[in-house]
Amino acid sequence: MHGIVLKIFLALNGQKCDGFLVSNTHRLKILFCGLTSAAFLGGGASVLALDSPALSLARQLNEAFIEVADKVSPAVVVIEVTEKPSNNSDQESWWGLLPPEDRPYHHRGDRGPVQGEASGIVISADGYILTNNHVVENADKIQVRFKDGHIYTAEVTGTDPLSDVAVIKIKAKGLTAATLGDSDSTRVGEFVLAIGAPFALSYSVTFGHVSAKGRSFEKGFADQDFIQTDASINPGNSGGPLVNLYGEVIAINTMIEGMNTGIGFAVPINLAKRVKDHLIAEGKFTRSWIGVGIEELNEYREDKDPDRKLAPGIDNGVVLTGVKSGGAAAKAGLHPMDVVVAVEGKTIKTERELKDSIALQPAGHVLAFKVIRGKEHLSIKVTTEAMPEEVGLVEARPQPARYLPFGLNVEPLSQDLADQYGVKPGSGVIVTYVDGDSPADAKGIQPGDIITEINHQPVTSRRQFHQALRGADAKKGITFNVISNGSSRLVILQDNDR
Repeated sequence: MHGIVLKIFLALNGQKCDGFLVSNTHRLKILFCGLTSAAFLGGGASVLALDSPALSLARQLNEAFIEVADKVSPAVVVIEVTEKPSNNSDQESWWGLLPPEDRPYHHRGDRGPVQGEASGIVISADGYILTNNHVVENADKIQVRFKDGHIYTAEVTGTDPLSDVAVIKIKAKGLTAATLGDSDSTRVGEFVLAIGAPFALSYSVTFGHVSAKGRSFEKGFADQDFIQTDASINPGNSGGPLVNLYGEVIAINTMIEGMNTGIGFAVPINLAKRVKDHLIAEGKFTRSWIGVGIEELNEYREDKDPDRKLAPGIDNGVVLTGVKSGGAAAKAGLHPMDVVVAVEGKTIKTERELKDSIALQPAGHVLAFKVIRGKEHLSIKVTTEAMPEEVGLVEARPQPARYLPFGLNVEPLSQDLADQYGVKPGSGVIVTYVDGDSPADAKGIQPGDIITEINHQPVTSRRQFHQALRGADAKKGITFNVISNGSSRLVILQDNDR
């Protein structure tokens, strides 16, 4: 403080101050600046310090984060869900799939209703709210809480398991709606903020970057085009916004890769916008399909055709590994092992491109396929059909912000799933998703495998599957009877494998 006073004194007398001569005409200005600096730095300061450009920029960025959080938070809601008792349904509660230590905020018992919290995004002034399907799919009662403390009862308007998007509605007017951005223009490396209620810690704000775009998994949601982020998201963030520094929602936080890994995934807002309009108008979003199994040509060659006998001279495409009898593809004359290289004149290189070219068309739409069959180049017209819900649901169970035991998700073995995976229908549950680097993955369990017994007790439903696991000692090891490619084998999974 004494140094600042000395500099002010020198300035008032027209003397040099830190190498600069201060004229009498600037005395008042220097006096004001000196006193301001003294007040800012506090009594312990001994030098007049100015922010460096780097520090000034950092403070501006800090203010930007604060401004975005302040702007978006009024349009973010906490969704309090009371789920239907699991003993009345074959659908296991996703809240109950969390390890006990990671679910302190909801009912831990095996009986009665299950309660939990997630997040949502207000998208209209009259009460429409965007969230995840897995948040509300088994809801018996939904309450929505705003940051100002107001609480409303909500009803489900529509759900879409294949994108994990849902819309709920409250009776309200004049709400602050979030600004929905353009996820297609989002760039890898951008700063983003996640806002939600992880572990019931309402309106938590975390920040990070867009780590990647277009992420997909072997099995999972039908619409796989996830934005990956290192902004921390956890159970409870599901349904909440991932926003850019313009305060625009670019994605809906949806799932995580394990716990506390810094790897999270969010549904791009452009997909959510496309789906939500149908959910509000019709209560559902219907996709098209043609009834085929597919695999990218290069992946197929690596595993099954190293000599490149299939589609010689073709570098990219998608192999039809199966054609459903009586389906749209079969009716049009497509055959197993045909290689699709274009649809409607657009080159097809990946499974995602082929799926999108079909699924996003209305049922009954005619598509022109260019396929390679042996050495023949064929043009075949295929009329799309509405995708049966039972078929689509198998792809709607990846790892939303939840825990999958041993990295496995299973479904009851229906005829439709048996057809899709090319297995014989029978008793047991079919594996529809295996988390990479999980104990199940390490032991070679794959989607399409059938689990008939756990610890020598038959299982025929998801409920029995999870009950058997809860009643077993995972540390000693749990024995699974698994049918793979028609052959039965025993697999032992242990807790220390996780």
